[in-house]
Amino acid sequence: MKTLPLPGTDITAPNVVLGAMRIADKTDAEVRELVATAREAGIGFIDHADVYGPTPHACERRFAEAMALTPSQRDALTLQTKCGIVPDGPYFDFSYEHIVDSVNGSLAALQTDYIDILLLHRPDALVEPDEVARAFDELQSAGKVRAFGVSNHTPMQIELLKRSVTQPIVANQLQLSMTHAPLIAQGLAANMAGEQQSVMLDGGVLDYCRLHDITVQAWSPFQAGFFTGVFLGSSEYPELNAVIDRLAAAYGVTPIAIATAWITRHPARMQVVLGTTTPQRVSDAAAGSDIPLTHSEWYELARAAGHRVP
Repeated sequence: MKTLPLPGTDITAPNVVLGAMRIADKTDAEVRELVATAREAGIGFIDHADVYGPTPHACERRFAEAMALTPSQRDALTLQTKCGIVPDGPYFDFSYEHIVDSVNGSLAALQTDYIDILLLHRPDALVEPDEVARAFDELQSAGKVRAFGVSNHTPMQIELLKRSVTQPIVANQLQLSMTHAPLIAQGLAANMAGEQQSVMLDGGVLDYCRLHDITVQAWSPFQAGFFTGVFLGSSEYPELNAVIDRLAAAYGVTPIAIATAWITRHPARMQVVLGTTTPQRVSDAAAGSDIPLTHSEWYELARAAGHRVP
């Protein structure tokens, strides 16, 4: 497993992360097997959110109950969680009160004294940066949160937060897969008149994150679109899957490892967030962590995924 120093922190992180979004209905044994498989593959970084599960903090609670971590076991993991989404209304809330209440709820659910990284989930259009800064300062000084980041944020939304927030923004979790890759694909077709792919919709977020030492974390790395189903093995992507299968055979891995490698090969040094609860898929995906795809292989995959490569 390839690791990378997470800028702005003292964390050395794997470039593949285990997401805990779907563990609410898993038994203790199933959760432990999933985490053990991830650890065997070199993944000691677990991604949570307060909204994961049927009720607030449900997946965080399920994780803690199943794992029953000792202090030393807890210290050996990097636990990341998110706040800011309120499903039943007001939908998004970056107020001081909500951030602090959410973190306290996550600490209780996870049965831990500290969160390694806290991300602000989807952007709140009503955000008051001073309130976010006040919450971050209080949580950091109390030792409850060690580092901070965002998810699904544009460069200017991050800049607005940084007007008040003094802590480094260490991560930005963004949707990215071979077929859902506007943050990469728009640059491939830059300055091409009439080409929809060349339209920049995110303010150049990938290059911004690279310039500012913000680690991009790729969520839904195998989804064809916005929760439209996976592209691996899909009859809708025959050319792409043919290329993936050929490369998987050449590297002696499964197709999911090639899908992982397409992201981890990028020089932005991104992390891939796995959402699967199947241990074998975790192992198979993790095998793509350090596959050295060549330039030609990477671009062949991009073209087969439907992106214009002039």
